Amino acid sequence: MALYMKAAEILEKAESKQGALKTLVYDSKFSNIKQLFALVCETHKFSSILEEIIESTKLLKQTKLRMHLAKVLTYDLLMGRGVKCGGNWKTVMMKHRSRLQAALARKKVKQRVSKNEDLLPSSALRPAGELLPRYVRVNTLKTTVEDTVDYLKRDGFSYLGQASKLDDLTLKKRDFVRDMYLPELLVFSPKTDFHEHFLYKAGHIILQDKASCLPAYLLNPPPGSHVIDACAAPGNKTSHLAAIMKNKGRLFAFDLDAKRLATMSTLQLRAGVTIHQLAHQDFLKLNPDSSQFKDVEYILLDPSCSGSGMVCLQDDDSTADQEKNQMRLASLASFQLRCLNHGLKFPSLKRLVYSTCSVHRQENEDVVTAGWFLCCHSGLNEVYTHSTSVFVPAPPRPAHTASLWLCWRNILRIRSASKSQQFTSGKH
Repeated sequence: MALYMKAAEILEKAESKQGALKTLVYDSKFSNIKQLFALVCETHKFSSILEEIIESTKLLKQTKLRMHLAKVLTYDLLMGRGVKCGGNWKTVMMKHRSRLQAALARKKVKQRVSKNEDLLPSSALRPAGELLPRYVRVNTLKTTVEDTVDYLKRDGFSYLGQASKLDDLTLKKRDFVRDMYLPELLVFSPKTDFHEHFLYKAGHIILQDKASCLPAYLLNPPPGSHVIDACAAPGNKTSHLAAIMKNKGRLFAFDLDAKRLATMSTLQLRAGVTIHQLAHQDFLKLNPDSSQFKDVEYILLDPSCSGSGMVCLQDDDSTADQEKNQMRLASLASFQLRCLNHGLKFPSLKRLVYSTCSVHRQENEDVVTAGWFLCCHSGLNEVYTHSTSVFVPAPPRPAHTASLWLCWRNILRIRSASKSQQFTSGKH
């Protein structure tokens, strides 16, 4: 029973951007990591198929199970070695076994296949995530890049220097390079595992994808500044901000999920962060004119998004409910725009970085553009003018397009072809 509960919890966390599957499994401290990892990966691989079967049989309505728990139980019942737990869950699943098996059989007949694996899209047969390098951010609050490189070389790794082109990120086992853009980022071959490594357990390195490192890097708050991390959990970006600030200043971190904040607190302690103030609070309900935030000049805004740019969460377009997806995107974009507009109300704001791990224009360019116009029309042009002044000025253009052009200059997209998760950031 504990196995299924933990697997369901990890799948839910992965979908809400709380971490990669492997990291979440290892951080769970479950007694049988290998068994848990296998169940999580296989359930995730068949996720869209399992969801379709569950919905067609109305399993959730009849059993009161939550979707993620229903998925892991249904996977083991139909595709694994059978439901291993005893008690009520096994009784419930066995009661519905024939209907679930019939739904799976109908799907195979419809797609004219005989094996479960043949139901999968080609992208699932060779997950793109297996092709991405393993990125490791050196935690400069506890060590230096040079000392970390020396330690890894003594540990049997081969250092190839700093990368100068994307081809340099195609690495053999035990080889590693320094990233071509982010000086504190080291790059290893895709399946390199650091979860049991001393440097990881001691907080000297953070397992963080390159795309996830970019928001703090772009915000670049100086030591001593006051910063808000608006939607902070699970906290990798927060610890990165603290490292950039050299643990000097004030770092306000907010999130609505109390459990995620508790986990985040532990991670910040391991990373050596001392300037953060965690709060279980809604960023949208903060008073920008409060004396507590009068000196806030930098805001990192990474709100809830579709997660469509995360390799492990990309949809199978052949089975996705497009209408439902569009409604969800509209709802997310509305929330994201409210967050962006609220962030721009802080009176001392100099720079705001808005980021998502979404591939959809609705959550990226459309949100940033809408925020731009609302800001300009409310008399807050100076915030944008100041924060975008670090970029090359726009060439002469018609008055009605020049500001929009400058706005779009500050939108950065990272695509999977760049050997990272897909990511978008807007800098104001």
